[in-house]
This record gives sequence, C-alpha cells and structure tokens, in this order.
Amino acid sequence: MIRLACLSIGYLIGCIQTAYLTGKKKANIDIRDFGSGNAGTTNIARQLGFKTGVFVFVVDVLKAVLAFFLCSYVFAFTGIDPLLLGLYAGAGVILGHNFPIFFNFRGGKGIACSLGVILCVDWRAALVIYAIGIILVLLMRYISLASIVMLALFPISTLVLNRSTEIIILATLFSALAIFQHRGNIKRLVSGTERKVTLKLKKKSEKHIEKIEDEKHTEKMDEKLTEKIEDEKLAEKIEDEKHTEKMEDEKHADES
Repeated sequence: MIRLACLSIGYLIGCIQTAYLTGKKKANIDIRDFGSGNAGTTNIARQLGFKTGVFVFVVDVLKAVLAFFLCSYVFAFTGIDPLLLGLYAGAGVILGHNFPIFFNFRGGKGIACSLGVILCVDWRAALVIYAIGIILVLLMRYISLASIVMLALFPISTLVLNRSTEIIILATLFSALAIFQHRGNIKRLVSGTERKVTLKLKKKSEKHIEKIEDEKHTEKMDEKLTEKIEDEKLAEKIEDEKHTEKMEDEKHADES
C-alpha cells in the first residue's frame, strides 16, 4: 500500500505538463499539435526556443526530485528503504508525465523526469550518465540516441552500486519504458531519417512564433471580413424586403 501511495503521489505530480502549460502561456498553442507532437523538452525547444526548452527541462527534472524526496521523508516511518520509496514516486512521476489523465493521456517521453530520478538515486552515477549523454549529443547530434543510452545506463549503474533487487528491477523498467517511448525515434535512427539537433533553435523559434502570430492575425482578418460580408448581405436583404413591401403597397394603392 505504501508503494502504491508513493506511485500515486508521483503520478499526480507528473501530470503537471510543463511543456503544454508553457506553450499555452508563451504562444497560446498546444505544443502537442506542433513538431513531433511530444510535450517535452526537445519539441518545445525546437518550436519556442532554447531558453524555453531549458526551463521546461529544469522544471520536469524538479518534478521528479520533489516527488522522490517528498515520499522518502513522508513515509520514512514505515521502515522501508527511503531510496525505494523515492523510486516508486519517481516511477509515478514518469507515468504521469507520459500519460497524464488530465490531458487525455498525451504527454512527453519522461526523459527529463527520469534524469531527475537518477540524480536522486546517486549523484555520482548521474554525473557520469549525464556526461555520456552530453558527449553523444555533441558528437552525434541526436537527442533521442543520447536519451536512450542514458536511460539504458541507469539499471547498469544500480548493478554496479550493488543496489537491492527491487531497485534494479525498477531501474530496468525505467529504461524499458524510455526505449518504448522512443520506438519511433529508433526506427528513424536505423533508417537515417532522425532529425538532428541544431544550434539555431532560437532563431527558428522566433520565426515560428511570428508565423503563429501571422496565422492568428489572418484568422482574425478572415473573421472580420466574413462578418462584414454577412452584414452587407443582411443589409441587402432588408433593403430588398423594404423595396418589395413598398412595391406591394403601391400596387394596393393603385388597385384601390
């Protein structure tokens, strides 16, 4: 029951969709309708800029950190390993982030949240895993590849650190979920069609925001034009009715 409680608390925290809310706040868009359709760091960075991507990444990492330590301390009285409690909370955060009930179960891929959990489990292992991921991004330019490798290293790190069997199993499940969420990326990596990260995210995002604003402006102009046409048609109809009534009145007057 305690494990389930940690999982549930983590899930609710994970349901806070940083990328979605940021997209709505900054550009009034549903980030899931743009780019890859993923409500995560990479997609929002490509659409709204590098700084926005960093903000979303940091907040998503902190979601996992918050859930991890919250459950570790709140349920410390149970005598269960705090690390294990935190891992269950972290698992909940990732599930909530990936499949948020309040957003029709359309979320992200949980990489930032997973990296937050890894940091809480062992900061030394986390630094090594992060460094490998950064090197892969710099050399290969594939965020997806770096994400998959970093999560694959997580269960290996728990084995090296001689963690309990339950922790190793949870870490393996984390890794498996990350790979599953990246199944489309894996296919594109194999076929050579996966999109590489660029250093021009900010300029691209500015153009994208301008494009969105232009589209909104065009929509408003179209609406005004439609309203004007409808008003003109209504006015013409009223004039025609008045003219018809006048003709009928004159006809009656002649007959009388």
